[in-house]
Amino acid sequence: MSKKLAIIATKGTLDWAYPPLILASTAAALGYDVQVFCTFYGLQLLRKDTSGLKVSPLGNPGMPMKMPFGPKWFKDINWNIPNIVQASIPGYESLATTLMKMTIKNCGVATIDELRDLCVEAEVKFLACQMTVELFGFEHNQFIDNVEFVGAASFFEFAGETDICLYI
Repeated sequence: MSKKLAIIATKGTLDWAYPPLILASTAAALGYDVQVFCTFYGLQLLRKDTSGLKVSPLGNPGMPMKMPFGPKWFKDINWNIPNIVQASIPGYESLATTLMKMTIKNCGVATIDELRDLCVEAEVKFLACQMTVELFGFEHNQFIDNVEFVGAASFFEFAGETDICLYI
């Protein structure tokens, strides 16, 4: 009998899309039976088009900005920009997203789509919260193939039998 991992994904920003996908793909590679239940903003992880995922540094003190280009001394600066400055600069979120995507590429880290494809290949089961899909007015065809649309009760059956259950 294999070990089981249940993940509840509730966040839909670029930086918060990585933890559930990395953990799910790693667990699947280690032989775990994995289910990821995406609800509320976590549904963004399952949409066909992930190009709109952004980083939201505003109000995130744990997110130092490192520059993905320039000399080493410049890259090593911790660009801890105060919230008041972030909020007052138009396009700051887009700039942070662009810099994060450059850093991801420069470090050879897989994209969200690539990680998601790895999960599908490894038979990670993706579940979309049907109530949230309806609440936000999404259509099933906006999501990748291999997604099951379920209620929370359906997920609880699996989650209640897992070795590990994570809320991300």
